[in-house]
Amino acid sequence: MASIFTKIVSGEIPSYKIAEDENYFAFLDINPNAKGHTLVIPKREENKLFDLSKEEYDGLMSFSYRVAKAIEKTIPCKRVGMSVIGLEVPHVHVHLIPLNAMSDIQFIEKVKLSKEEFVELAEGISSNFE
Repeated sequence: MASIFTKIVSGEIPSYKIAEDENYFAFLDINPNAKGHTLVIPKREENKLFDLSKEEYDGLMSFSYRVAKAIEKTIPCKRVGMSVIGLEVPHVHVHLIPLNAMSDIQFIEKVKLSKEEFVELAEGISSNFE
């Protein structure tokens, strides 16, 4: 059965897309720790990060780097943090989270955004993606 992320990639489930190429896809987390919290995934469904091939892993990290740079240009923050946990969805995903405090990466407090704010964020980050 396809993961929710595979369904997002295929367009079955809508998302606030940031960027994509033939192998990777980035979109806003709809339950964000901070404004601009983005998920980056390989399009090919794989449960565990270290089950990716070396080439896929390197590609995911390279794509995540480019997305993080776009986030930094869009969201005022001290830095963009990265976390790979992956227990809630059995599909590799990198969390890129704009950080202003350590609590921003603890997955405890969430930020509520309107649909309009999600759209504006996605467009802003996407416009800075290189």
